[in-house]
Amino acid sequence: MTKIGPKSMQLFIRCMTAVALFLIVFFGTSVGVNADEADAKRILKAMSDYMAAQQSLSFEFDATFEIVTTDEQKLELASSGNVTLNRPSKMRVTRAGGFTDVEMYFDGKTLTLLGKNHNLYAQLEVPGTIDHLVDELKITYQMPLPAADLLLSNAYDELMRDVVDVKDLGSGVIGGIECDYLAFRTSEVDWQIWIAQGKHPYPYRFVITSKLVGGGPQYSIQTRDWKAGGEVAATDFLFKNPTNAEKVELKDLKGADDLPDHFVKGGKK
Repeated sequence: MTKIGPKSMQLFIRCMTAVALFLIVFFGTSVGVNADEADAKRILKAMSDYMAAQQSLSFEFDATFEIVTTDEQKLELASSGNVTLNRPSKMRVTRAGGFTDVEMYFDGKTLTLLGKNHNLYAQLEVPGTIDHLVDELKITYQMPLPAADLLLSNAYDELMRDVVDVKDLGSGVIGGIECDYLAFRTSEVDWQIWIAQGKHPYPYRFVITSKLVGGGPQYSIQTRDWKAGGEVAATDFLFKNPTNAEKVELKDLKGADDLPDHFVKGGKK
C-alpha cells in the first residue's frame, strides 16, 4: 500500500475543502436560485406597480460611474443628488460630483440642463410625459439617464426587456433597510437590485455591469430618504434662470458630464 506523507495529506485536505466550497457556492447560487425565478419577477413587478402608483416621489442618491483606462485601471467617479417628480410630466434632478454640478428641469414641455460650474444652460423642446422624455434622451440625443428605467410607469417591462436569467439571492441590508436582493442578466449587461421589503417596496440599490466594455465597468446608484404623496416638498419644475446663466447649444454645455475634459472616451472591447 502506498503511504501518503503529511504534506501530501495537507494538500489533499486543502483541495477537498476548496472543492466543497465551490460546490456550496455553485449550488447555492444556481440550482437553488433558479427555483425562485418566479418570486424574483413577482418582487420586481410589485416594485414597478408601487412606484407607478405614486403620483409624487422624491429621494436622494449616491451614484458611482466606473471607467476603465487603456492600461486596464478601473476608476470610480462619484456623485450625489436628489430627484423629485410629479407624474405624468414633471421632474427635477440635481447631481454634483468631482467634475460635474448640474440641475435638470422638466416642466412637461421643455427640458433645461444647467451646468452650474460654468453658469451655462441648454434647452430642448420635449413635450410629453416623463416616459417620453427618457426615451427621447436615450434614442434621439444619445443621452440615456442612468437608472431612469426605475421611474417609468412601465418599469417592469423595460427592466425585463431582453433578460435571459433571473435569480432571487435572498436578502440584504442597504442603509439600515432590509431588502430583497435580485439579479438579472441580458446579453449586454448584468444588473442587480435591492428592493425594500414591506409595504413600501422602493429600490434602494441598483447596479449595472457592462459586458461589452473590457474590465466590466459598473454604474451603481444607492438611494435614501424616499418620500411620496403629501410628504414630497413643493418643487418648482420651471427653469427661471436666477443666476443669469448664458444659454448655449447642448453640444457646448459644460459641467453636465461625469467625465472631466482631460478624459478621452474610448470604444468597446
